[in-house]
Amino acid sequence: QVRLVEYGGGLVQAGDSLRLSCEVSVSTSSMYAVGWFRQAPGKEREFVAAISVGGTRRSHADSVKGRFTISRDNAKNTVYLQMSSLKPEDTAVYYCAARNTGTGPYYIRETDYGYWGQGTQVTVSS
Repeated sequence: QVRLVEYGGGLVQAGDSLRLSCEVSVSTSSMYAVGWFRQAPGKEREFVAAISVGGTRRSHADSVKGRFTISRDNAKNTVYLQMSSLKPEDTAVYYCAARNTGTGPYYIRETDYGYWGQGTQVTVSS
């Protein structure tokens, strides 16, 4: 069984930085590709970033490119989302998701993932 727990959400001001963490509780977490998604009030959940098993391949949504960076530390079974230059439109519940390795280095669709965390709220005030 795979369990994901997100940490690090909170209330910040526009322009601030925040780092989210996703702990993947499985003995072979290094075999899982991981992604971050977010859902703002009244909107559908959207892709934010994804990272390959080894951490060398990454993808970021256009809306966060240059401001957010996904990374992972397999020794700590943790995937991070470093967020900088935060904007009010980044306000959302942020979820991490994981899946076993497949044909791709990383995955950007919700349906690609089988395991999800409970989410952590990020609120950016203007």
